[in-house]
Amino acid sequence: MVVIRLTRGGTNKRPFYHVVIADRRKSRDGRFIERIGYFNPIACGGENRLQLNKERFDFWITQGAQPSERVASLVSEIANPALVTKRKAQAKVRNAKLKEKAKAKVAEPEPAAAPAASA
Repeated sequence: MVVIRLTRGGTNKRPFYHVVIADRRKSRDGRFIERIGYFNPIACGGENRLQLNKERFDFWITQGAQPSERVASLVSEIANPALVTKRKAQAKVRNAKLKEKAKAKVAEPEPAAAPAASA
């Protein structure tokens, strides 16, 4: 069976992924049939986070290729950018709540130590 998945490239702690068409039996970074795009999870500034040849993607889907879960979610991000902004807003709110909890925990005074028992 043919799958559409990510192969990892880049260096340590700086991942970069290629979107490839490959046989399911091959390893993650092994042989592939065709490279149809890339995904840069740490893109910043004006860099492209995701580029995908949509025509080739659609062609392989019609041929029976199955996208991996991550590739399917990336394609849905391309199709619906409003969903991405909504997820980012939810993540900001979640992170703000976690920071408030951490501050409250640090500001909380520690209970006084119990007096040592005399013998």
